Amino acid sequence: MNALIVIIAFVIIALLLVALAMAVRIVKQYEEGVLFRFGRVIGERAPGLRFIIPFADVLHRVSLRIVTMPIQSQGIITRDNVSVDVSAVAYFKVVDAVRSVVAIENVYSAIDQIAQTTLRKVVGQHTLDQTLSETDKINLDIRAILDVATVEWGVQVTLVELKDIQLPESMKRAMARQAEAEREKRAKIINAEGESLAAAALGDASDIMMAHPVALQLRNLQSLVELGVDKNTTVVFPAPLMSTIAELGSFLAHESDAAAASAAPAPAIHPVSVGNGAELRKGPRPQSAIPRA
Repeated sequence: MNALIVIIAFVIIALLLVALAMAVRIVKQYEEGVLFRFGRVIGERAPGLRFIIPFADVLHRVSLRIVTMPIQSQGIITRDNVSVDVSAVAYFKVVDAVRSVVAIENVYSAIDQIAQTTLRKVVGQHTLDQTLSETDKINLDIRAILDVATVEWGVQVTLVELKDIQLPESMKRAMARQAEAEREKRAKIINAEGESLAAAALGDASDIMMAHPVALQLRNLQSLVELGVDKNTTVVFPAPLMSTIAELGSFLAHESDAAAASAAPAPAIHPVSVGNGAELRKGPRPQSAIPRA
């Protein structure tokens, strides 16, 4: 009898412990509980230690943290008939735990599917250039469409970002040629603007040099100094300097000829008898005739 009582007490205690274990639930800080009693929603349960009625109550714990969901890459045809592969990433969180459990079966799978279709629809409405340059606008459009669809599920989409855009190889080469041509165009425009400014500056400088001729000679000497900085063996003489040197050489030659002419001795003057008179003749004196033996 005593053994039977002990067994019954032991069974009762075990059942109580099992019932207590089934009745105790812990809701974490980042979660919110949705309590069902006989299949009907009783209400929400805040984080902490919560007790339920075993076999009658069911507590669903829903995470309220932001979820990062990658949107897999998919082929999309843009408005200008260019095929691109676009992948994105979506960030969302549950704001209504009851709706996320009651309104839809699997909220994560549903958001993944609707994000893919929305991405395809929004990107397909833009051209390739708009897809590459207006990513912020595309992100906002996708988020706005997702918010309208997911608000009934108790989910809020916080952010959508295009992650990668893959282009065909032929399109990449065409865009590279276009970018290169654009850079060459800008380089030529900048070069032309520089030539225009340089021409204007040279015009102003020429006006100054015309007013001050010595400035041109100083500039020529400065050019010679710049040429000799790197121990260059080539010597360049400007045209004005060469003409000046030629004039100086002619002047020196003329002076040398004049000096030589003035330094030569004067010829002697000898009288020569002609008829009844005498004539003065320049030159050496004539020799008298000496008879030969």
